[in-house]
Amino acid sequence: MQNRTPRIPQQPAPNHRAETDAELTVELTAVVTGARRRALRDGDQQIDTAHLLHSLIESDAEVRTAFAGGPQLARVLGYLVQRSIGYGLRWQGAIEDSGAIPVVSGAPDAGVEGWSPAAGSAMGEAHRRARLRGRDRAGGLDLLAALAADRRCRAVEVLERAGVDAALLADRIVEASDQG
Repeated sequence: MQNRTPRIPQQPAPNHRAETDAELTVELTAVVTGARRRALRDGDQQIDTAHLLHSLIESDAEVRTAFAGGPQLARVLGYLVQRSIGYGLRWQGAIEDSGAIPVVSGAPDAGVEGWSPAAGSAMGEAHRRARLRGRDRAGGLDLLAALAADRRCRAVEVLERAGVDAALLADRIVEASDQG
């Protein structure tokens, strides 16, 4: 009898600092774990912003409600699923660095092995957003707002191809957090 479990390429575990985990909500920790698993399964050397977006949508109900209804969310998920079957092949082997959000020195995961510069910067921005709201830990909406604000990252490319106005999404999240 053959083992039907697909073989996942072996890669060194990303260098993930323990203090970063302490700054994430339980939900966002699950998102990072899912993004890391997705990157390994896809054969990518780094977690990028599209991995984070995909894992966010799958894991966080609050993030799913930030989108303008089920059809929009379904289109985004459709593009993310296509990534592993060809859509994202042009991204494989290429480091994602949008340059839109400068890498913050000392920011969690910014410049850490196993993370694209854009993904590391988005995590740093999520932490900054949480602190501005008086929170010790970043949550899913903090990360979604950071991803949507980086106009040149892969996550925004996916959002826009699915018909989502990323700037409007980021503004809506910030507006809602200011009221909440």
